Amino acid sequence: MLRPVTDTDGAPFWEYAARGELRVQACAGCGELRFPPRPCCPHCQSFQTEWRRMSGRGRVWSYVVPHPPLLPGYAELAPYNVVVVELDEAPRIRLVGNLVAGPGEPVNSLATDRLRIGTRVRAVFDDGLPRWVPERS
Repeated sequence: MLRPVTDTDGAPFWEYAARGELRVQACAGCGELRFPPRPCCPHCQSFQTEWRRMSGRGRVWSYVVPHPPLLPGYAELAPYNVVVVELDEAPRIRLVGNLVAGPGEPVNSLATDRLRIGTRVRAVFDDGLPRWVPERS
């Protein structure tokens, strides 16, 4: 399994994820949400930051099913999906992950023919990694 490479600015994202929380960096000056995390607000140039909790809900904005797998360790999991999720609270912020059948399920647990742009999803966490599951209607 891939593990995130953390830096000073992004480390809090992964610390919150390890606790099962989806948080996004925000400017403490103007309130602008931003991702990926960075030291300076691109809107007002403030260096003051805070981390805001998100609902974890959004929609599939885009997706891909890699063929052939780019990473040898994932070859036995193919086919699997990689989704881009647009967050409800911050439509300009899009997070990458896998859409899985349910919490704790592997990256290939959802049939690729079930993938649809616009699918409503919610975040779940598996060993500190955010994943996405379809919302039940």
